[in-house]
Amino acid sequence: MSTTASGGPLVSVVMPLYNAARFLRRPVESVLAQTHRELELVVVDDGSTDGGADLVEEYAGGDRRLRLVRSGRNRGVAAARNQAIDIARGRYITFLDSDDWWHPDKLRRQLEVLEAHDAAIAYSSYQRVAEDGALLGVVTPPARVTHREMLRSNHIGNCTGIYDRRRLGGDGTFRRIGHEDYVFWLELVRRAGRAVRADGDGPLAWYLVRNGSVSSNKLRAARWQWRIYRQVEGLDPARSAYYMMHYARNALGKRR
Repeated sequence: MSTTASGGPLVSVVMPLYNAARFLRRPVESVLAQTHRELELVVVDDGSTDGGADLVEEYAGGDRRLRLVRSGRNRGVAAARNQAIDIARGRYITFLDSDDWWHPDKLRRQLEVLEAHDAAIAYSSYQRVAEDGALLGVVTPPARVTHREMLRSNHIGNCTGIYDRRRLGGDGTFRRIGHEDYVFWLELVRRAGRAVRADGDGPLAWYLVRNGSVSSNKLRAARWQWRIYRQVEGLDPARSAYYMMHYARNALGKRR
């Protein structure tokens, strides 16, 4: 874990890439345009065949903060993120998929909130966007969440979350499971005890809801959620049903 020559904390941005070349420019440029300049963007190409990795190499030629790793074969998003975490040099780890993008002040505001609250994890509101550009609504999570509140709803959108490796005493690991990002943050919040929201004038991130994505397939998402309660969290059927009811209600609220 390191700081930069300017003395600011280094933030490692993890970006898995698989056949998303048509979306890629906006996410990459939103990272490189952050007002917190002390960052590295670690892109793990997961066996893309659409030229996306070559596009990343073009950006890397003009900005040394970008690092590209070619995995050579498609192993899935969890493996790609874990590989990036393993080689990340920053004290802070955050995530951005290759079709989402950030407000320029996203990292700066979150680092300020982490310091002000002596917290290990921060998140923010985000705007859901359809592939045709239609705005689907802003998701504004609570100002503070605990593990119990995370069981009721996934309050940390993966494109908004950031954590402090030093305060947590290490990294989390993405499992190969449905809703792997939710399971990841659920475990980190359990370890940290709480997470806090960073506010801006509006959303600090934009999340693209792609056609056929998990976000648009509610039945599959519900099955995965039940499995998390029963198999990952080890809850009995009654408690699983209780949290499932809250989760479903909150999920519907996000889509209004």
